[in-house]
Amino acid sequence: MNRYLPIRKVYAREVLDSRGNPTVETEVTVGEGIVGKDGYTGKAIIPSGASTGKYEALELRDKDKRYFGRGVLKAVENINDKLSESVLGENVLNQRHIDTLLKQEDGTENKEKVGANAILGVSLAAADAAAKALRVPLYQYLGGCQAHDMPVPMMNILNGGKHAENTIDFQEFMIMPVGACCFREGLRMCVEIYHKLKEILQSEGLSVAVGDEGGFAPDLKGAEEALEYMVRAVKEAGFLPGKEISFALDIAASELYENGMYYFPGQSIMQNKRIIKSAEEMISYYEELLEKFPIVSIEDGLCEEDWEGWVKMTKRLGHKVQLVGDDLFVTNTKRLQKGIEMRAGNAILIKVNQIGSLSEAMEAVNMAHKAGYAAIVSHRSGESEDTFIADLAVAMGTGQIKTGAPCRGERTAKYNRLLEIEDELGQEARYRNPFIKNNS
Repeated sequence: MNRYLPIRKVYAREVLDSRGNPTVETEVTVGEGIVGKDGYTGKAIIPSGASTGKYEALELRDKDKRYFGRGVLKAVENINDKLSESVLGENVLNQRHIDTLLKQEDGTENKEKVGANAILGVSLAAADAAAKALRVPLYQYLGGCQAHDMPVPMMNILNGGKHAENTIDFQEFMIMPVGACCFREGLRMCVEIYHKLKEILQSEGLSVAVGDEGGFAPDLKGAEEALEYMVRAVKEAGFLPGKEISFALDIAASELYENGMYYFPGQSIMQNKRIIKSAEEMISYYEELLEKFPIVSIEDGLCEEDWEGWVKMTKRLGHKVQLVGDDLFVTNTKRLQKGIEMRAGNAILIKVNQIGSLSEAMEAVNMAHKAGYAAIVSHRSGESEDTFIADLAVAMGTGQIKTGAPCRGERTAKYNRLLEIEDELGQEARYRNPFIKNNS
């Protein structure tokens, strides 16, 4: 097999994401010819977040009249001119070297010159092109023969915060089919619960409109009421809360942070009084929720700046529940290393566009696993039909994936890709409860 596959062409265009905002699509063609039978073309569409961490790599936007300033023609131009020149002729099989060249072309810490969305577009499309040229599945190209762990879905069924226009302050309420035998059955369980929840909400005259990630977005009194509806939906769908189905929360606490305190705007409206909590009160609140509900994971429970609070929260709750840093770590190994040293959190969310290159995202997963931290591959609220993260979750053996509700094509595309992967792996596919050590 030819181990040198030169990059022959790089091309980008402006397309739309799931929120109707512009984003970058990139194509990388490799092989002896630019097109035709001797060339292989990989593609990637870059996602975008609504609730973004302060320390994420820069997503370059045009900030002009087009699309109310959200156009990405500058990022597209940077790919077609600067970045393409830096990688043309390079061996697509050397992913780390390609990503290094792309970062060198930018030359800034947070990729603000050419844009993280531009760099990531070339990075992901190059990996896809390499897999196609070698005629192997993307997960196998990225993860080798060890890529056979199917992730347990963290399926979003209720939306709040910046992902919905409702009174729920926490951003995501998720179910995890930890008691399933395989991904296929786990997905089925979640879908049945999702439809049962819709039926329950409709029966009580509550909205079943969906948020950015496909979860229902009714006006509720707060987190406890949302969790109570989830318990009811799980039971009425015929499953056991805590045994077959566990819960996960994304608080997105940085969005609630105000002058050293955490303000709950939705709950304040529902109770007709201002609801605020200190970090200590937030931790105590989580302890109460853990006593009442089968919660196994809490993401961004405190603000991205509140390192001291995270250390306290981990000391009090880390032995009971997975504490996931999203805005805290932003897929950045420097911030993750700080968290490991301080013992802040015990898991990291992996969002490739937070850091801006594939090799850096994979480094973050490897660092997390080495330190005993869990890693969860995640989508963004602004997504596309691109399924790269499904392959990445299997390749890296993360055992968990966040990719939304079983609703909206940009979410179901990832689930359908995972079904395809499980089918390809056959008896080699392994699905395990990530919260039970050494189970098989």
